This record gives sequence, C-alpha cells and structure tokens, in this order.
Amino acid sequence: MMVSEEYIDTIVAVAERDASIARVLREICALEASVRDSALDLVGVHLRTQARAADVLECVQALRRDDVARRLAARLGPPG
Repeated sequence: MMVSEEYIDTIVAVAERDASIARVLREICALEASVRDSALDLVGVHLRTQARAADVLECVQALRRDDVARRLAARLGPPG
C-alpha cells in the first residue's frame, strides 16, 4: 500500500499546528524499525482504549512503515 504525498502533507500540517504532536512524531520516526513497532503497539493499545477515530489508528499503522517514517522525518527534522 502506497502512502500518498497528500497523506504525508496532512500529517505534517497537523504537526505544524501542534508542537507536542510534532515532538512525538519526530521521536517515533527516529526510532529503529523494531523499536518503533513496539512503541506504536503501546500507542495503538492506548488509543483503542480511548475509542479514537479510525483515521487516527490508520495513521499509527502508517507510521510503522519505514518509507513513511523516513518521509516524515525528512519533513519534520530530527528530534530535539
């Protein structure tokens, strides 16, 4: 499944409006793939207990992909 540039643009736009989201995304995208998967497992469980919208859970799934993480990291910059 290809993640469109529009999807990446949307995630970046949200991050640009909320510094806390940007900070978390930078940290997650900087993790090695297996560590990122484990972290996102925990995030997913937490979000499901909070009955979050399907699009939020889809975003968590997309972040598992190396290509998505690389593209976001390139746009958001390194963790700080």
